[in-house]
Amino acid sequence: MATTTFAMAQTVNETAPTVLTKTRDVRLDFFRGVAMFIILIAHVPGNWLTLWIPARFGFSDATEIFVFCSGMASALAFGRVFREQGNLMGAVRISYRVWQIYWAHICLFFAIATAMVTLNMLFPDGRDYVGQLNLYPFFKDPQNNLLGLLTLTYVPNYFDILPMYMVILIMLPFVVLLAGINRWLAAGAVIAVWLSASVLDFNFPAEPWSERQWFFNPLGWQLIFFTGFALSAGWISPPRVDPRLFAAAILVVLATVPFAYFRVFNEFTWFLEWRKEWSFLINKTDFGILRYVHFLSVAYVAWVLAGHRGARLQAQNPNSIFGSVWQKALTLILKVGQQSLAVFIASMFLARLMGALLDQVGRTHFSMLWVNLLGGLLIICVAYTASWYKSQPWKSRNKTHAKT
Repeated sequence: MATTTFAMAQTVNETAPTVLTKTRDVRLDFFRGVAMFIILIAHVPGNWLTLWIPARFGFSDATEIFVFCSGMASALAFGRVFREQGNLMGAVRISYRVWQIYWAHICLFFAIATAMVTLNMLFPDGRDYVGQLNLYPFFKDPQNNLLGLLTLTYVPNYFDILPMYMVILIMLPFVVLLAGINRWLAAGAVIAVWLSASVLDFNFPAEPWSERQWFFNPLGWQLIFFTGFALSAGWISPPRVDPRLFAAAILVVLATVPFAYFRVFNEFTWFLEWRKEWSFLINKTDFGILRYVHFLSVAYVAWVLAGHRGARLQAQNPNSIFGSVWQKALTLILKVGQQSLAVFIASMFLARLMGALLDQVGRTHFSMLWVNLLGGLLIICVAYTASWYKSQPWKSRNKTHAKT
């Protein structure tokens, strides 16, 4: 996907105001599911598995996967509304989703804050879990900070992904409106907003008593969201499968490793100095351009390897032992990817509890293994539970009861 930027937009009916919809692609759910497991691992304090997540070997990480796939999923989820009922109803549908995410964000904060206070009470001589998340400012002045929390002018560390996602969704109807006029106009607007973050340092205040800004600047991260959205909506075409392009993408991924892997750049002064001098190119807050290039390269390699509509992700011989195991594992990963919001919220909460559990049992290779496995099983349970609730089983039961 190294060529899937807005600048590569295809010249197809530039004035078409519609947003296309497609059937769900197994690759979308698979990679989003993988990202959910990585996000869980990455947020567990003192988790040795974080040494092996993609972020250690490249500029981009699971956050890019999550935001890019969210953009693709948004085109599938909301595209039909924009197409059939117009921009106004599309905006209303988006506002409903933002409302859901907003309260998920608020509830997540209070759930984690309550859990951290409880852990401090249970283990008074252990780790300071409230301080670990820098929540003391909230408890010292709850009256003002509660208002800041509800208005998103107080966004504590660890709680900044969902606010970023909300702002991007609010931008979505405007981008769709511009695309209805001219897709290059929409592309220009998206790029201009990204430049406002990366060049002019526009961002949102994270707390009223300091100059700290949101760690995930939505004005920067919307670039990758709308790249995914544009691909899924059919505004731009996916790149062709080309051995030369595939080789170039692999070269970018491999060339990035010395600049990203800490064991390398800490040993070689040149790499370390480069990171310091050119940090704005890989800045995570404003979504530095090399993060974009790296992610698109990784995504293109994954896209090619997965095969047409993810054919290679399926077990080639499902009757064999390996094929049967892989097919079952694939089913679990897909389910997690399909319920990414519920899983994400649960993983952010569970990660703190997993860290506290490791504090109590000790961080050995065995304990790391079973605690991470336990966390993985729990988010799988969350995914299936969320799916069950969304199926509205009470309605099917009522229909059965009515027939009898």
